[in-house]
Amino acid sequence: MTKFMRILMITDVYFPRVNGVSTSIQTFRTDLVAAGHRCVLVAPAYPADHAEDGGAMIRIHSRAVPRDPEDRLFSRSRLLALTEQLQRERFDLVHVQTPFVAHYAGVELARRLGLPVVESYHTYFEHYFQHYVPALPPRLLQLLARRFTRSQCRQVDAVISPSRQMADALREYGVSTPIEVLPTGLPADRFVAGDGARFRARHGIAAGRPVALFLGRVAHEKNIDFLVRMLGRLRERVPDVLLVIAGEGPAQAHCRALVDSLGLAGNVLFVGYLDRRNGLGDCYRAADVFVFASRTETQGLVLLEAMAQGTPAVSTAVMGTVDVLAGAQGAVVVPEDETAFAAAVATVLGDPARRAELSAHAIQDARNWSSRLMADRLVALYAAVIARRAAGCSPALQSQVA
Repeated sequence: MTKFMRILMITDVYFPRVNGVSTSIQTFRTDLVAAGHRCVLVAPAYPADHAEDGGAMIRIHSRAVPRDPEDRLFSRSRLLALTEQLQRERFDLVHVQTPFVAHYAGVELARRLGLPVVESYHTYFEHYFQHYVPALPPRLLQLLARRFTRSQCRQVDAVISPSRQMADALREYGVSTPIEVLPTGLPADRFVAGDGARFRARHGIAAGRPVALFLGRVAHEKNIDFLVRMLGRLRERVPDVLLVIAGEGPAQAHCRALVDSLGLAGNVLFVGYLDRRNGLGDCYRAADVFVFASRTETQGLVLLEAMAQGTPAVSTAVMGTVDVLAGAQGAVVVPEDETAFAAAVATVLGDPARRAELSAHAIQDARNWSSRLMADRLVALYAAVIARRAAGCSPALQSQVA
């Protein structure tokens, strides 16, 4: 008989902050709770109110992150002050989701509670540091990122990587902690068809106008600059093409300035942040093709969400997107070359029969990523980590003894 578990998750980021980490946490929690497990999430409190997702939640007082208005730093001391309260919950395991305050507070809290701890590795720090600490030499940033990662991984009992490529990178860094490759799956509601005509009408897009879509955080590491420059070449082949950029983030002003400087304002539409309640599915469905060229994705959930709506993708395959696109028949994989990428998009836009074929395959490709299956695998990992700790084989425990 399946043992129902009591899991304490800790994260530096959650809704209303929108990104892939928040989506991954919500997806796994929803399926864990549906299967009968208790999953309490500790997350920062945000200034903006946000409806919770129905799971047990502890919001910790937080403060703004300098030069990053989207994120928050929660108080480590306030979390640790809840040790006695959390002890009464009799948790089986601590699952840390992010590597900042949540990591250090989570490891310390797990030690106080006498629990094993696992950590999800969502962030590819080598590229992340290059964008956000540009003053330091790239080689130094690489060394710092790898040392930082090795140090954190030594403190936990297991590491969860959303892709094989990320797991390989961690092993190359010298991480010896057990690594489990476990991507985030797609919930069943992602396959409910959106209304593309409604989205086009709302934003004044003609029914027959060819639309390419990027949806995600508008951040430098998403490589949106490449997509904008590619659009200039694509427009030579498809003059009336429209690139819809859906999302918000720190690179928004930069992207708008780039669009204007290249004379592409008539071919780009920024629609801001969308969620499930205000047209996200409609947006995916309105596009003829989804375009993606991020170099730092640990998985690439937006690719799967677009394909679940029957929108074929043209994408590079780097890091986590390699797994998503391996064997996919509803996507076209291209190199990060503006001319080649534009040619591939133009071919999809200009061939309705080919586009329809890709669309049908895309939905089937996405169905191979069931979130319930991934949650079952997560529970199996929890059980294995708990068993190893009980047998005295915990890497984190050995590290503490050393």
